[in-house]
Amino acid sequence: MKGAVIGLGVDLVEVERFGELLRRRRNALGRLFAAEELAYTDTLADPVPSLAARFAAKEATMKALQVGLGAFDWTDVAVERAPSGAPTLLVRGRAERLATTRGVAGWLVSLSHTDSVAAATVVACS
Repeated sequence: MKGAVIGLGVDLVEVERFGELLRRRRNALGRLFAAEELAYTDTLADPVPSLAARFAAKEATMKALQVGLGAFDWTDVAVERAPSGAPTLLVRGRAERLATTRGVAGWLVSLSHTDSVAAATVVACS
């Protein structure tokens, strides 16, 4: 992607702790994840590591936009998969308006996870 870096965000999530949160609060899935994210992770034998990585991407997006919790809804940011399998970021709603105000024209996102930790890096580009 051409253009300058406007913001960078990195986040880590402990997979086991995140899984415990999801088990305790079943309604959290609908609050935290967009329908397209849940449709993808529902196909996995163990969706928790992928959900944790997607949650990390949402927090990393907040950091890249230099805003705090509550600046936009969790479902305003969704991780999708390109045909190649690479993650892409879908930004809508209040998150999209914040990004537009800051001059963001595109996003780069990278996800990774092990059995214990999920990580995401998000770059906001002009």
